[in-house]
Amino acid sequence: MHRRRRTALSLSAALLAAAPFLAACGNEAHPGAAAVVGGGRIEVSALQAQVKDVRQAQQASPQAAQLIGSTGQLGRAKLYDLIVDKIVERAADDAGASVSRKEIQKARADAAEQAGGEEQLAAMYLQQRGVAPDQIDDALRRDVLVGKLAAKIGATNTPEGQQKVNEAFVAASKALDIDVNPRYGTWDDEKMQLGDYKAPWITQVTKEAVPQAPEAGA
Repeated sequence: MHRRRRTALSLSAALLAAAPFLAACGNEAHPGAAAVVGGGRIEVSALQAQVKDVRQAQQASPQAAQLIGSTGQLGRAKLYDLIVDKIVERAADDAGASVSRKEIQKARADAAEQAGGEEQLAAMYLQQRGVAPDQIDDALRRDVLVGKLAAKIGATNTPEGQQKVNEAFVAASKALDIDVNPRYGTWDDEKMQLGDYKAPWITQVTKEAVPQAPEAGA
């Protein structure tokens, strides 16, 4: 389970890891929305609530100054995460992959055990991914779903397999017709990024992104 969780973490991080620099606020086609994805709105208020949760968790940490200082563009990173959640969901739906609540609970239990407990798990997600404690289940759901998508489409740990998964995300992104509020930049379907910002806590590499192919005779 540990390897499967790491590959899912790597895939979602390596293929989908950016958010934008703040741009001048132009005319908003969707007032009050940070983005419109697949016809659904990501409200600015929802984005601000996510940022607030992370900032409160950071302020309560012994490493508060370091954590806050390293996430100066947190609003963009959180909007990126919210958009990516919808892309992963669409790509998984298109491939016929899904995840159950039980699977998320198991993933969390395994992750907590590997981290040394819930407290350590929360600290790890906050430090490495800018995820507040009450956002961990959503992050785990995406990670598990990415791994199941990769398995569903037969993507193995090869350049070809990685390209296959990337193509699934690009296709889903295009189908969702993502429209971002100019304050936050623009979404690039081909590059799968929001502007040119890259979240500082994302360090995984693509080579561990997808499951290993079984050896002959296995």
